[in-house]
Amino acid sequence: METSHSVPNVKKLIMVPALIALAITIVRLVGELAGGSSVLFNREAGGGGALVGIVWLVPIFGVYFAIKLVRQGSGPESAGKVIVLALAGLVIAGVATALIFSLFGDPNVSVSFGGAIGQQLGIAIASLVVVLILRKGWPAFFQTMLSYAFASRIPVLIVMLIAMLGDWGTHYELGPAGYPEMGFLTKFILIALFPQMTFWIMFTMVFGTLFGGIAAALVRPKVTAEADVDVAQPLGEVDEGVGQAPDDNPAKAADTT
Repeated sequence: METSHSVPNVKKLIMVPALIALAITIVRLVGELAGGSSVLFNREAGGGGALVGIVWLVPIFGVYFAIKLVRQGSGPESAGKVIVLALAGLVIAGVATALIFSLFGDPNVSVSFGGAIGQQLGIAIASLVVVLILRKGWPAFFQTMLSYAFASRIPVLIVMLIAMLGDWGTHYELGPAGYPEMGFLTKFILIALFPQMTFWIMFTMVFGTLFGGIAAALVRPKVTAEADVDVAQPLGEVDEGVGQAPDDNPAKAADTT
């Protein structure tokens, strides 16, 4: 159960995971620039399926953060509730995305509120709603996972900006297949800023929370040494008192011997 006296040190918790995510982002960029295997470094639009990518870290660090928080005494009141909210968020995100794509039509037709802009705005709003829903399940985990989400995605956003300026030929500067031609600023906003700071934050939160909730259900809080002392001390005092009768008058007791 989450307790007020065990506030997690979020910066300390996410430091190593954030550095690992940064290292993988750099390795992915270098691999694409060097013409590495498409299995490891997919240079196609979206870059999906590549084995080298930070998307695979989400469930791993979701479990990692959950274990750390539970053992620190900052576990959830109900792991089941955390899991249910994550699944609800996943369903809402899927339904909302399908509705948005059907309402705004083909984004490749034009850069307008009826196309690409409308879709990105709709996905951003849906992502925000889903993330806010997740906040109700496990506040300590929510704060930690959200901090990691931004710490891992902001470097990607910076890489995308530089790649677009340099026209490097990586997936970082490519929009979805068939996206219409657009100016640099519009392109950066639609294929980098919006997706990285909305959809991918939501993705990280949903799947991180799902796996974190499952881990929380399986892990028990760590019993601290202080707790053992608090329990053992009163028992010791009782043991010492067993078999000893109170002596109200030491002098009288001495006279009878």
